[in-house]
Amino acid sequence: MRPVLVIGLGNLFLCDDAVGLQLQKDLSREIGDTEDLDFVDGGTQGLALLFYLSERQSVLILDAVKLGAEPGTVHVHRDDEVVRIPARHVETSHERDGLELLAIARLIGERWQQIAVVGVEPAPVRTGSASRPK
Repeated sequence: MRPVLVIGLGNLFLCDDAVGLQLQKDLSREIGDTEDLDFVDGGTQGLALLFYLSERQSVLILDAVKLGAEPGTVHVHRDDEVVRIPARHVETSHERDGLELLAIARLIGERWQQIAVVGVEPAPVRTGSASRPK
C-alpha cells in the first residue's frame, strides 16, 4: 500500500475556492516530510487525479464545499458516510468535486480502509484573492 494521501482541490484564482489548496499546503508545512503521508496539490486536475487515489489505505480530501451554510463552516464526512453521499456533477472551477472523484475511483475498483472529506463553506467564488477570517 502507498502512504496516506492528503489531497487539496481548488483554484487559486477564484477566491475561497482555493481553501483546499491552502489547507493542504499548511498541513504539509506543519507536519513536514514523512514517509507515511503524501501531500498532493490537486488543483483543478479532475480525473487526472485518479492515479493518486490508487492503492491507498487512507485518503483525506480537502476542498471548498458549497452547501448553503454560513461561510467558513467546516463540513466533515468520514468513511461509510462518504460512501453513502451520492456523487453529483457540480459546477465548480475544477473539473470534478472531491465526492465525484471518489465515486469514479470506486467504480473502477478502488477501496480504502479510511476516507475523509473536509470541506469549508466558501464566501465568494469569483476571481480575486481569498477572504480571510476576521
